[in-house]
Amino acid sequence: MSGPKPSRLPFHYAWVIVATGTLCISACLGFGRFALGMLLPSMASTLNLSYSQIGFISTGNFIGYLAAVLFCGRIASRIGSQRLIVAALIVISASMAFISRSSSFLTILILYMITGMGSGAANVPVMGLITSWFDRTIRGRAAGFVVIGSGFAIIISGKLIPYVNKLIGPEGWRTNWLILAGTILAIALIAHLFLKNKPEDKGLSPLGSEGKETIPILRKYADAKSIYTNKTLYLLGALYFLFGYTYVIYATFIVTMLVKERGFSEGIAGNFWSSVGFLSLFSGPVFGTLSDKLGRKAGLMIVFSFQTLAYLLVATSLPPLFLYLSIGFYGIVAWSIPSIMVAAVSEYVGLDKALAAFGFITFIFGLGQIIGPSIAGLLAEKTGSFSSSFFMAAAFASAAILLTTFLKKPGQE
Repeated sequence: MSGPKPSRLPFHYAWVIVATGTLCISACLGFGRFALGMLLPSMASTLNLSYSQIGFISTGNFIGYLAAVLFCGRIASRIGSQRLIVAALIVISASMAFISRSSSFLTILILYMITGMGSGAANVPVMGLITSWFDRTIRGRAAGFVVIGSGFAIIISGKLIPYVNKLIGPEGWRTNWLILAGTILAIALIAHLFLKNKPEDKGLSPLGSEGKETIPILRKYADAKSIYTNKTLYLLGALYFLFGYTYVIYATFIVTMLVKERGFSEGIAGNFWSSVGFLSLFSGPVFGTLSDKLGRKAGLMIVFSFQTLAYLLVATSLPPLFLYLSIGFYGIVAWSIPSIMVAAVSEYVGLDKALAAFGFITFIFGLGQIIGPSIAGLLAEKTGSFSSSFFMAAAFASAAILLTTFLKKPGQE
């Protein structure tokens, strides 16, 4: 039997997977989820939505996301990650197009829940492809490049949405939903053309693994009967829960807070949000690579420390300079933790169980995303300000720093 064939491209096809995966993440998470923060102020004004209803719409999206995470691993193993990703992106596009024509809170809630299902069904297999296409020594960096897709989407939405709203008027948010839906449909076509399930489909071996033997740690965990007996996986799940709980509060409400409480125009608030997107482009590659060098434990502690500062600075009534610092701290580490988690789970459970393990901790992560915005919205409505919600986020991020100290190196659990 002949070995893997050399790539005809001037670079390994794994980088095509990364580029396409970046587009998919920008579609399923960037446009499908993080654009909501920019759309909410005009939607809330037109449809008379309360703070709690805004929170529940975001929560509905994460309920759908969580539901998809439960079964997407099994579906991917049967039909292949590529087919699942394409189908999920089409679902997202269709549901967002219907939202553009909706006028009731309940209808939007249901449709955005379906959007969330598509997001979960696309995100998990996209990240799972990285474990198949890259060796562990560069997996964190590769995942880091994929997750920054959300950053590109945030930059675009921060500029596009206020522009369209200004051009069309109060109902401009409907056109914005349609534009985003069409963009996601185009990305689904690109995914259909370029995504491949595994290196063998192209006659290749994983990038970085050429000439290497299987790492003993990975053999050990690949032989385990179940990933669910690995205690470290539950610790990673707890950390992912705290990340999901806190980061989504900021992503959902920062623009609304700037407009409603700080008196910023929608355009200026959009510039703030675009700044988050720009800074986040560095978050995945920088901190994913840092975790490759320093270890997952050190990487997680640094990221959670930055996030704690971001939440504290926006929670206090300090001069605008501190808002910029908050945006900076949040943006520079925005997508770091998902990239670190993708790399970490493969080291603790083995490549053959990496997709299932990532799906499991993503389920726990999804619980945090469900609970976070709903509680933050109710708390803001009760207190009349989002400051209390951001203080809560800071406390949870601080708890994550403490929990990370219990994380051991692979093979030492």
